[in-house]
Amino acid sequence: MAQLPPGIRFITSFSRDQWYRAFIFSLTFFLYASFHLSRKPISIVKGELHKHCAASHEVEVNSYKEYAPQIQPVKKPSNVSRCGWEPFDKNNYKQLLGALDYSFLCAYAVGMYLSGIIGERLPIRYYLTVGMLASGLFTAMFGLGYFYNIHNLWFYIMAQIANGLVQTTGWPSVVTCIGNWFGKGRRGLIMGIWNSHTSVGNILGSLIAAYWVSTCWGLSFVMPGVIIAVMGIVCFLFLIEHPKDISCSCTPSSSSKTFLNGASRFRVQMPTLNAKETSKPQDPEMQHLLIDSENCSVSLNSSTVVTGEDKHGTSAISFLGALRIPGVIEFSLCLLFAKLVSYTFLFWLPLYITNVEHLDAKRAGDLSTLFDVGGIFGGILAGLISDRLEKRASTCGMMLLLAAPTLYMFSAVSKMGLEATVVMLLISGALVNGPYALITTAVSADLGTHKSLKGNARALSTVTAIIDGTGSVGAALGPLLAGLISPSGWNNVFYMLMVADACALLVSLKIL
Repeated sequence: MAQLPPGIRFITSFSRDQWYRAFIFSLTFFLYASFHLSRKPISIVKGELHKHCAASHEVEVNSYKEYAPQIQPVKKPSNVSRCGWEPFDKNNYKQLLGALDYSFLCAYAVGMYLSGIIGERLPIRYYLTVGMLASGLFTAMFGLGYFYNIHNLWFYIMAQIANGLVQTTGWPSVVTCIGNWFGKGRRGLIMGIWNSHTSVGNILGSLIAAYWVSTCWGLSFVMPGVIIAVMGIVCFLFLIEHPKDISCSCTPSSSSKTFLNGASRFRVQMPTLNAKETSKPQDPEMQHLLIDSENCSVSLNSSTVVTGEDKHGTSAISFLGALRIPGVIEFSLCLLFAKLVSYTFLFWLPLYITNVEHLDAKRAGDLSTLFDVGGIFGGILAGLISDRLEKRASTCGMMLLLAAPTLYMFSAVSKMGLEATVVMLLISGALVNGPYALITTAVSADLGTHKSLKGNARALSTVTAIIDGTGSVGAALGPLLAGLISPSGWNNVFYMLMVADACALLVSLKIL
């Protein structure tokens, strides 16, 4: 009998359940990456919506003087301005651009509190699909303003508000889905790797938007809108909400294990299996984040602290009930300040690079992706450290403590040249996005499976929405404050970010 080829041996070495988990991991990764891909273009296009018109005006005057006898006057198209795109070609352009960010992020923050409550009462696949299709529509709608020559500020603000509301369908849905499929073993590391979808989406969105920003900035929005809509169709066709939907197994661990959960440490006592079952090594990823007796072949005995409930007997957790879980309020406030810093970079970094390094919008957009590259490593590192130390809060506190002086160094070093800017972008991205990534993934999963929930598998969506919704309040404030403060100097913006990092550290002292 011939020996199996190495590739086939590799494929068959994984179980059916492991292949399904890998598929769901990859699918949810790309689904949420498309959300961030569609959010990024506004930061890239800012440099095109308002240009430094003084320099360009001088060039036009000199050019006209030199070639005036040889050319005929050409009528300027109504959608072209020496200073950019009307109405963003005025002197108060930073406030107007900040209003766009604030509109999106305020709608996102308000919608997030409602999204978790609605999402856990609806099928995830349908809820996420509708949200992605609507997000594609409103993202493309902003870009259509270019093609239809629209110069009304309220058109762009309403497009941002509508997009902010529908984008709240994404995070609670994908976190709940990944929580259904992946277990407690190596949660920090796995979710740190998975959460890099945020940075990957930002990088892809930056590259796509930068490709068209100087020639046809409308396509910088239309193409990401098409991409997220297509991914919505993929979600409808392929997303599997729960292992039970395809009869995947769920095997609880045979031994108790201690986990950090918010401000408290608790012990989950798992049921004792028979001798035959205990002789087999347990896959840590089979210890599901959400315990539900209906999904497991092993029933939980009376000594189990965390018990599952029948699907029809489990009610969705209330908003106040989720707030009473130890650590939810503290981590929510910590994320508020951490996300304030992260989203200020997300929406204003390309414009900052344009002003400091004197690069065009495309090159500034490409360079800004290094911040997200650093964020990928920061998220993975935060998850790995928190797994080793079994201390989520301490890991966040350590990175926040290092982030504040790093931001000060960034504001000083970035004026010294392009090479120094590249290095500081990578370091700052890692330290700023590390705590943000850890809180929104592993910490949210810890809190969403707290022992006080008694195995309520429908609570994770609400807990995740509360934490991320509170963080989104900071995400809305950051870009708004940056727009108001930046006219007085970019150094003042960095001082604001350092104060926010210090506040994040202060509110986390209780859980530390």
